Amino acid sequence: MGRVVLLWVLLCASAQAWGQSSEMMDRLAALEKDPAKREQAYAAAEDRILLCSKCHGKDGNSKRDYIPNLAGQNPQYLFDAFEKYVSGERTDFVMNQAAKLLTLQERVNVAFYFSQQKVQPKAEATVLDKTLVEQGAQRFATVCVTCHGPAALGHDGFPRIAGQPRVYLTHALQRYRDKDPSRAGSPMLGVAALLSDEDITALTAYLSQLQPAP
Repeated sequence: MGRVVLLWVLLCASAQAWGQSSEMMDRLAALEKDPAKREQAYAAAEDRILLCSKCHGKDGNSKRDYIPNLAGQNPQYLFDAFEKYVSGERTDFVMNQAAKLLTLQERVNVAFYFSQQKVQPKAEATVLDKTLVEQGAQRFATVCVTCHGPAALGHDGFPRIAGQPRVYLTHALQRYRDKDPSRAGSPMLGVAALLSDEDITALTAYLSQLQPAP
């Protein structure tokens, strides 16, 4: 009986998550069609990103190299990440608390707001070796391009990783490869398992120097 109840709870949670994602897509589609609604969503988000801006920057460009840029990110991916933090499927002490402070509409607004910001990649402190960057490009083409796209800009629920800080990319790939429980269920676990330390070094060199589309 306990297993039946547990299964029912999981099914309900899954249905609720799908319903929220579907509603989010409907709301984003409505924003795309209505300039007035886009302006309202953007303005509303500016009032709710104070906490976000302390780490990710008001314009979505992170203040620390171990924190991802949200500027120019796919809004669907950002919203999906919010939902995973709200549900606890993805764990981070700050993000789990912050995401729960926002309503569904506020999460849509914030995702839309950051998607409209321009990426400003930080210059590397040291000049990257061209051979290393080329190795990263080749490895990217074999394991990353299908989901993240040829320019690493992502699409739909897949994130933009072009121009992300190298420290953040390295830490993220290592966590996936090491099967960090906070990333349980991600398709990246299987992909990262294929990567050696040398692969991660090359990939992060390549991705961090990519210039996202203006």
